[in-house]
Amino acid sequence: MADWLEHSVQVEVDAPIDVVWQLWADLEQMPLWMKWIDSVKVLPNDPQLSRWKLKTGSLEFSWLSRLTKIVPHQIIEWESVDGLPNRGAIRFYDRPNNSSIVKLSIAYAIPGILGKIMDGLFLGKAVESTIQADLERFRDYAMQAKAQKVGTHPY
Repeated sequence: MADWLEHSVQVEVDAPIDVVWQLWADLEQMPLWMKWIDSVKVLPNDPQLSRWKLKTGSLEFSWLSRLTKIVPHQIIEWESVDGLPNRGAIRFYDRPNNSSIVKLSIAYAIPGILGKIMDGLFLGKAVESTIQADLERFRDYAMQAKAQKVGTHPY
C-alpha cells in the first residue's frame, strides 16, 4: 500500500494572467524553470497526454501524464497514468494591477512506511523547497516573457 505525500506552494508574479497562463499551458517549456524536470514531451497523437522525465542526481523517473481538467486562466490538473504515481494542479488567480498568483499542488505515492520515514526525515522538505524555488524561477521567467511581449517601440 502506498502513501500519498502532498505539497503546495505559491508565488505572486508581476505579470498579467494571460501571460502567466500561456507559459504554463505550454508543458514542454516547464524544464526551463523546474529544476528536477529534465523533459516534457506532449504526444502528437493525443495532446492530453505527455511523457515526463524527472532527473535529480543519480535518480531518474519517468511517467505518462494525462490532463484531467483545464479551465483557461484558472486551473490545469493532471494525473499520471503510467510510471511514477503522481497528480496535481496549477491554479491561477488574477490580481489587481496586472499581477497573478500561481499555486502549484503536487502529490506523489511512496510505498507505505518508507514514505512516512522519508517524508519525516528529508523528502518532504526537499520537494517543497525545490518546487518553491521552481515557482520563483518561473516568476523571473514570466517577467522576461512579459518584457518581451510588451517591448518598446519608438512609434
